[in-house]
Amino acid sequence: MGDIRFIMIGVALVFAGFIVLGVLGDAYQAASIEADEFGTCHNYSDDSEPVITSCAAKTGEQVAFFGAVVAIICGGAASLVKGVRGDWDSRVKPEEMVGPGRNGHDGDSDGKADNARDGVGRADGENRDA
Repeated sequence: MGDIRFIMIGVALVFAGFIVLGVLGDAYQAASIEADEFGTCHNYSDDSEPVITSCAAKTGEQVAFFGAVVAIICGGAASLVKGVRGDWDSRVKPEEMVGPGRNGHDGDSDGKADNARDGVGRADGENRDA
């Protein structure tokens, strides 16, 4: 049994990495296209004319962005692997257990279930203790 906390964190990080890449990635791929096709790069803004800038600087921003996205996705993958290999969920001390099986066993020594011992859930309607 894996550690569900790490699995959930891993899924969330991988999902977030792909969402960030999909939403913001197109703004960072323009540097490669401009450098390959035109040899000059420009910074664009809504209120002014394009300004010529260094293609190395824009390519550096692009590499930093994709490095951050890859780091997020790799962190999620590492968390998934740790979650699948983890055994935290199965190493619970008996005194810390909660829920139906918290006394360490599901039935009595004679094979009766805990609710049958109390007379609850009997099909014939009789109470054993009565």
